[in-house]
Amino acid sequence: MPIDPLGCLLAREGGTEDAAEMTLQELVNQAAGLHSARKAVWFDECNGRPPAAHTYGSMVKLAGELTAFLQKHCEQQGQRGIGLYCSPGINLPSWILGILQVPAAYSPIDPDAPSMLSTHFMRRSNLQYVLVENDKVNKFQMSHAGWFCPSSSTVEHIGLTLFQRSSSSSDSNAQADSVRSDCQPVEATGDLQPALIPHPDQAQVSTAGGGYVDVGQECSLAYILHTSGTTGIPKIVRVPHKCIVPNIQHLQSLFEVTQDDVLFLASPLTFDPSVVELFVALASGASVLIVPNTIKMMPVELSAALFHHHHVTVLQATPTLLRRFGAPIIKSTVLSANTSLRVLALGGEAFPALQLLRSWKHKENRTSIFNLYGITEVSSWATCYKVPEEAFSADFRADLPVPLGSPLLGTRVEVRDGSGAAVLEGEGQVFIGKVDVSELNRTYQQHLSCRRRGRKLSGTQELWARLQYSWQAVLGGLGDPTGIPKDAVFLDSGGDSLKALRLHEELELLAGRAVPGLLEAILSCSIEGVYRHILKILFPEEEQLMNCASAVKRKQRGKSGEELHSKHTKLEAGRGPQAAAESSPLLALSRGNHLLSRNFHKPLLQPRNAAQAGVELPQQAPSLHAVTPGTLQSPTEGSERAAGQAGGPDRRCAQHSRAAGVELCLRWKANTGKCVDASPLVVIPSAQAAAVYVGSHSHTMQAIDLESGERRWEKTLGDRIESSACVSKCGGFLVVGCYDGLVYVLQSSDGEVHWTFATEDAVKSSAVVDPSSGVAYIGSHDQHVYALDIYQKACVWKVHCNSGAVFSSPCLSSAPHHLYVATLGGLLLAVNPVTGSTLWKSSLGKPLFSSPHCNEQCVCVGCVDGNLYCYTHAGEKAWQLATGGPVFSSPCISSLTQQEVFVGSHDCFIYCCSTEGTLLWKFKATASVYGAPFVFQSDGPQSRVLLAAVSTDGRVWILNARSGRAEGAHKLPGEVFSSPVVWGTKLVVGCRNDYVYCLDVCTAGGKSS
Repeated sequence: MPIDPLGCLLAREGGTEDAAEMTLQELVNQAAGLHSARKAVWFDECNGRPPAAHTYGSMVKLAGELTAFLQKHCEQQGQRGIGLYCSPGINLPSWILGILQVPAAYSPIDPDAPSMLSTHFMRRSNLQYVLVENDKVNKFQMSHAGWFCPSSSTVEHIGLTLFQRSSSSSDSNAQADSVRSDCQPVEATGDLQPALIPHPDQAQVSTAGGGYVDVGQECSLAYILHTSGTTGIPKIVRVPHKCIVPNIQHLQSLFEVTQDDVLFLASPLTFDPSVVELFVALASGASVLIVPNTIKMMPVELSAALFHHHHVTVLQATPTLLRRFGAPIIKSTVLSANTSLRVLALGGEAFPALQLLRSWKHKENRTSIFNLYGITEVSSWATCYKVPEEAFSADFRADLPVPLGSPLLGTRVEVRDGSGAAVLEGEGQVFIGKVDVSELNRTYQQHLSCRRRGRKLSGTQELWARLQYSWQAVLGGLGDPTGIPKDAVFLDSGGDSLKALRLHEELELLAGRAVPGLLEAILSCSIEGVYRHILKILFPEEEQLMNCASAVKRKQRGKSGEELHSKHTKLEAGRGPQAAAESSPLLALSRGNHLLSRNFHKPLLQPRNAAQAGVELPQQAPSLHAVTPGTLQSPTEGSERAAGQAGGPDRRCAQHSRAAGVELCLRWKANTGKCVDASPLVVIPSAQAAAVYVGSHSHTMQAIDLESGERRWEKTLGDRIESSACVSKCGGFLVVGCYDGLVYVLQSSDGEVHWTFATEDAVKSSAVVDPSSGVAYIGSHDQHVYALDIYQKACVWKVHCNSGAVFSSPCLSSAPHHLYVATLGGLLLAVNPVTGSTLWKSSLGKPLFSSPHCNEQCVCVGCVDGNLYCYTHAGEKAWQLATGGPVFSSPCISSLTQQEVFVGSHDCFIYCCSTEGTLLWKFKATASVYGAPFVFQSDGPQSRVLLAAVSTDGRVWILNARSGRAEGAHKLPGEVFSSPVVWGTKLVVGCRNDYVYCLDVCTAGGKSS
């Protein structure tokens, strides 16, 4: 390892006998005795409410109650390690402290990790007991059915339920463990004696005295973690108190932490720096600040919480977390002249270049910056280096590397050459303590090199192996990665949009740089195609590799006989095809209250919806009729509504509906052959029966009678269909995109192909039709949006978005005449629908899976950064509303209410806000909400506006659109990513169990109408 000129890597072995004998809980209890009334923990949800807090006294009291509970209900041999399955919250330090005082090692388990990874970790750690946060009990039971069973007792006021390992799983685990008892020899040189190091899952750990401790000394363990698996199969690491306590005490001293400091819990519990963040604070009488995981992904909200509301003074973080703030926030807040931050300690990844830090740091900033080095296998940090203030001056050489620094208390670090001689200048292997950990160091260097921008992987074989492992880990499997078929498609293998984002992030870290088009490849290509896509970026010399295996087939399909390139024509504003002019009246409804109407005079929708669509509509909303009450599954979740004035900071939970106001009954279901992710299109011709049009993964497009559920026709296309269909202006055609890269125009009467248009990649976007010109607009994964004249069979124009694939559907505004497009590169564009010229664009920084939706005043779109954004038609950001998770749902805006905006989030809530951005209410569903809500109106004596929404667990919700109160619910037997559409008394939605469902929606307790 190079010895950098800023300071030598010194060998030092130290530590005191007292430090080695102390435990983490003793450090905390010692501080609590001195600072009982001081605040120990702050938990801020960053939602406008006052943060929750615990004093040292209340924290220790809760911990003591949990300790007593565990000592009573856990058998002694099961107390060596106790799992903790929870999210960050106000009671987290008490829970950890309560486990340590048993005494037992705490073993954090991430509820958001793939269940197979968690099960693998719990089995290999031989955990007999797991404490589960009460609101995650159902998730834990579903993910680990058969492995754990709930204990007869819970700790209700602390918020935990105790689960015990089932006897059958314990027996099978014991047999498996007996097979894994072999040891692997590791080379030792110099004065170090040859040693045997056990299997990586049972590795020995260096201690404060410079030796190592046998992991059989279970009573000395502080915590049990697993490595990330980035550099191979995750390894179990068991860390004794005598390893971590000196780390804590030395960093307390280096950072000069006092009871006046506030430290931020930046790391997840499964990442060992979290141990340092928690116990450096709690051993010093200082405060630790905890926020929800989703807030850590929101730079604006996070910086406000840390530096404006809580005045954090010590921040230990990865360079990635720091960069996530962005240069403007770092300069204006984090490293500004008047920042509250005293200490910034960066570790876990390659240290940022001095030149970059200098550009961020205000010349009057006095924050001390440290470089921390270490890996999980050697108990958090091993070395520390304080960057001298002069390194940030203009005359200092900014191209010099930042050294690792000196060993922490109790850690011996040496650099030796191949013969075992100490290296004072030059390169060599790193030795920590008295164990040769050169192999661990090489692993860590691989870990760093994979995350260092501008660096490449060692070769194609390494890329392929690690791609397979990451693929399987994100999907929740830990079997043999070589068993993944080369033609495996991520979305067909159990993946979804959120998992695709996780894989995208992991692969870009693996590549050490941004990989343009990677997210699109994950969503469209096979694993071999993803591999080749990365190869083209990282190893351009591999010219013999073919293009992505799942790329679009560039050949004409259908019966139109058109050339692939398709001619371009000029579109004149206001021009409409003759066929449309002579069309019959019709009304078409699709997800999110999108509608198209022509000469339709039945009472349907209020006029403001018509203005939104640019057409004239009658005056009454879709109605549902009252029937005799029947049995209805009662809603199990509640809603929150702002108390007092709308947008007030205090919210209260609405009362659960005791008597269901709406009954949902199955009217019919239609088998499509494979899962239905597309949303239905309902078309109501004035002189014919209404029809439902929907496609599925079976490659088929179906027309289904809305009343009876009978199939009118079925047409097989070239690949699977996730695009929702759109009806033409005349009503005679359907426009739908397909994974084969083609846009199909089908005759609505019989499904026969009228025309196909070839794009250059998969089409998942849904088309939208201009009611005045008849032109259809649709996006493609080739990063273009197309304007198609389906009557002239011509492409009017195409626009390259220059920022990722167009996954979502365009949105058309009539006044002003704008077309809104969102991309996976995080770009929101306003395009002139006539010419295709870009009117304005705004970069949101994160992928946009959500489709934009607009009214006369604004356009709204959801983002995976957890925000709902609103822009004026002039391109100015009007407001943003923070949710608790990524927003894949498309917003719904309806004039049936007061132009409120409704949207779902991955955090399991459905949100309602005003068009000024004020939160009016939010309703907690039983799972994430990906589909767009749909607003409709009931009929009868108690006419009210209702909202239909679906959560991914298959539950269909009917809510009061004004209050957020649950009126009714129905559970479908499969996951749902489709969006509901309501017409009259019928709700139609697709399901991933291969069926399309039609439910009768009727008021309960009213008179028949």
